[in-house]
Amino acid sequence: MECKKLFDCIDGLYEEYLSFWEKICNMETPTMNKALIDGLGEYFIDFAKQRGWETEVFESVTGNVVCLTMNADAKKEPITFSAHMDTVHPVGSFGSPAVTMDEEKIYGPGVVDCKGGLVAALLAMDALEKCNFRDRPVRFLLQSDEEAGSRPINKATIGYICEKAKDSRAFFNLEGSNGDSACVERKGIVTYLVKITGIEAHSSLCAVSGANAIAEAAHKILELEKFKDNDGITCTCGVISGGTTHNTVPGYCEFRANFRFVNNQQSEYIAEYMQKLAEEVYVAGCKTEAEEYGFRPAMERVQRNLDLLDTVNEIFAKNGMATLKPIKKNGGSDAAQVTTAGIPCLDSLGVCGGGIHSPNEYAIKTSLKESAKRLAAVIYCI
Repeated sequence: MECKKLFDCIDGLYEEYLSFWEKICNMETPTMNKALIDGLGEYFIDFAKQRGWETEVFESVTGNVVCLTMNADAKKEPITFSAHMDTVHPVGSFGSPAVTMDEEKIYGPGVVDCKGGLVAALLAMDALEKCNFRDRPVRFLLQSDEEAGSRPINKATIGYICEKAKDSRAFFNLEGSNGDSACVERKGIVTYLVKITGIEAHSSLCAVSGANAIAEAAHKILELEKFKDNDGITCTCGVISGGTTHNTVPGYCEFRANFRFVNNQQSEYIAEYMQKLAEEVYVAGCKTEAEEYGFRPAMERVQRNLDLLDTVNEIFAKNGMATLKPIKKNGGSDAAQVTTAGIPCLDSLGVCGGGIHSPNEYAIKTSLKESAKRLAAVIYCI
């Protein structure tokens, strides 16, 4: 088989990178903790410099994006990997140490979302270099605020990633994998901050005066919660706050409404709907403002991504590997912005696991080398 030497090299490096995986997951990196995220980024930079790879840093107040490039001077179009360093888990959520392992699984913050993808990319790159692959640049972008949708700095980090990747032959986003599929379609995300102003009054006078902002919010939340089309628009309302004391008619309430949508037409419909809902008054005396709080486009199914999957599957079949089926996911990822930028992209090619965004997050240990073999084979053969 064309990639047998490469695969043997990955098998030989597996135990070393399993330890590396454990180490970086013990380096906890919750979103927006710049010091911890930058510390992890420096760890990867040191790793790359030891191998003579080119390094670049995009400075950000949320944590710096790191770009590592192997074979930077090669003439062919680059292949780009991307995975994010930040996790949703507060420091200490998994105890101390954060990471545990049994015979089959590794448990800890970000083991599958998305630090397993970080390690799989490095394992593939290391094996390629040890097998004297020099044909094209391999670029690895380590995102710093993916879990916040790059919202805190107005999309600057994902903008940098798209700019760095614009000349890529292919872009592989290394979110968690199902093992038998590649994601070619994702819902977009838009969140609204809904602010309701009422009229405060003594609770004993609620029948004759005051305007209950919490009651107005309740009416609107019930309307928003009707959006539950798994193949279309969904909405979840959360993070609600309002009122001052138990015996005062609340004069203020706010909540967030998180929409998922399939395409740009649906996002336009949501914007129009939220404007109308804000104008609707259920409790006399209340006023509502609805502000867009964050937006991530949909990763729409496009032919260039399907063509890339066909090419990837041809390589897998030639090398005795299982081919991947195209799937869609409802969660968002940076692959949506990359696809919107016109770059051929496949998503969810990282490690396999479950319990994402929960204290039970885990990954299948052997999926590390399987993911690395897929990535390395594509780079070697494409």
